[in-house]
Amino acid sequence: MPNLLAMSFEGELTPSFDLRCLRPGAKVPDGWGVGSYPPGEPSAALLKEPAPQAVSQRSELIKAWDHLESSTFVVHIRTATWGSLSDANTQPFARIWGGREWLFGHSGSLASRPEVTKGSIFEPVGSTDSEVIFCELMNRIAQQKWNTLGDADPRVLHGWLNTVNELGTLNVVLTDGRDLCVYADRAKGGLFAWELLPPYDKVAFADDDLEVDLTRRGVKSRKGVVVTTRALEATQGKPAEWKPLPAGQLLLIRQGSVRADVTPEDGEGDRSVPALRPRGRSARPVRAEPQKLSVVHRTVYTYQNPVERSTHLLRLTPYHDRLQTLLEHEVDVNVPHEAREYDDVFGNRLRRFEITSPFTQMVIEARSVVQVHDTDPLGQKPLRARSQIPLVWMPWQRHMLNPYLLPSESPESELTELTEYAMSFVKRNDYNLLDTLLDLNASIFTEYRYVQGSTTLATSPYEVYCNRQGVCQDFTNLFICLMRLLGVPARYVCGYIYTGPKGKQHKQSEASHAWVQVYLPEVGWTGFDPTNGILTQTDHVRVSVGRVYGDATPTSGTIFVGGGPETLKVDVQVEVVD
Repeated sequence: MPNLLAMSFEGELTPSFDLRCLRPGAKVPDGWGVGSYPPGEPSAALLKEPAPQAVSQRSELIKAWDHLESSTFVVHIRTATWGSLSDANTQPFARIWGGREWLFGHSGSLASRPEVTKGSIFEPVGSTDSEVIFCELMNRIAQQKWNTLGDADPRVLHGWLNTVNELGTLNVVLTDGRDLCVYADRAKGGLFAWELLPPYDKVAFADDDLEVDLTRRGVKSRKGVVVTTRALEATQGKPAEWKPLPAGQLLLIRQGSVRADVTPEDGEGDRSVPALRPRGRSARPVRAEPQKLSVVHRTVYTYQNPVERSTHLLRLTPYHDRLQTLLEHEVDVNVPHEAREYDDVFGNRLRRFEITSPFTQMVIEARSVVQVHDTDPLGQKPLRARSQIPLVWMPWQRHMLNPYLLPSESPESELTELTEYAMSFVKRNDYNLLDTLLDLNASIFTEYRYVQGSTTLATSPYEVYCNRQGVCQDFTNLFICLMRLLGVPARYVCGYIYTGPKGKQHKQSEASHAWVQVYLPEVGWTGFDPTNGILTQTDHVRVSVGRVYGDATPTSGTIFVGGGPETLKVDVQVEVVD
């Protein structure tokens, strides 16, 4: 029987809880309780039952409760050690502080029941040791003037719990509905964690006493962390991948992302057990040195039948502006043609040419030398400036940025789910724009698989989100779509990336590369590369930008006569030059 179970997800889910321990013939527990937070609510929804009877009405209610929607859940099944079988002694316990309702669950027992100092803000109403621990924690939190768990210092919380742990067994969870604090007993451990990553269609796990079905009322591929005192077996969908938490480990989890991880400094516990490590927001970039890069972009078109007449567009000229200097550039085409150059509406340098003589193979080779000066992408931002979501634009700004604010044409149901996904990053970063961008950039890098050939030009952002795989173009399209749904201007960038002498540091080293530029207030267009989880600096060479891939594609064309089946081969070499 899992005495304690807690879940935190990056968006709301509507799971089903089946208390098998209340079925006829099963060993009935001393009580049970389920706590959650309705979307947008600071107060908790609690359903508890002390001394339950087999097939109780409350257990049937929690199983069939279609409105049990939340991103944070706490479940406790009681085996009484302290106190009578009453509502006052049935977990999860709840208290109000900082304008929010906090929930607490404890698995274990202390050797003796400590006392709370009389006159404290929080005092127990029941007689269990667990409620005393809860009140003591809340009193200390109030003394520190922490209104939320997000305000708390994880190391201080860890120290408090370590002190209480001296009195007995302590596996606890504490939540304010936004953050979830988890602590494993420092002597024995006793908690298991499963970091659940999409995609998945069905997910359910159970033992003889409890079944949790995350997808019974609809599949939403949400990332999450599930913590329990007993590793439950998967009954549907992907296998459960439980990891025992090291003894004495404390985790702070928000919206399915581990934000802090504290382990005992004295080395207590089994350190051979792998710990869940913080994920999500990447570090802000450090200043880089300017770099001169040589780029050779070779494209070969081969046709089964001669092409007699065709028109082509090339976007192969790197930008020349304050962030990069174009020192040398030339384009060679092996087929006789007539060409002219001009700037398109996005500021890209275009070369348009027509071919009227037959050919079966066309080789286009562009050679460039570029000095890149984008050494500190966030260095222009004043330290006092702080941008919050939603952004507010002046009417003329919105008019100019409107092409970069419209999301892709997709069904409303898909955009609604993508909006919920985007908002999960906003909420867990306290609506801060830059932190949200860094979190999203790093999350796509760590949680989405780079798989060549898994997508096409027609793959939608929603499909990438559901399948959690793709290539740089797909990750860029998803990032852009999420930004625009949040009212943040974003545009598609095509160019090149230097990956080092052997090309092993980053993906996409021998072809053109794609990334995102987001318009930040008081900063301007700033590059984010979700394929590699970094901001663009002196390893990236910008060539073209646009609303979507079609506005920035390196080469395109139309064949009017001839051609037949086509073979395309692209090779890109980027090297550092003195």
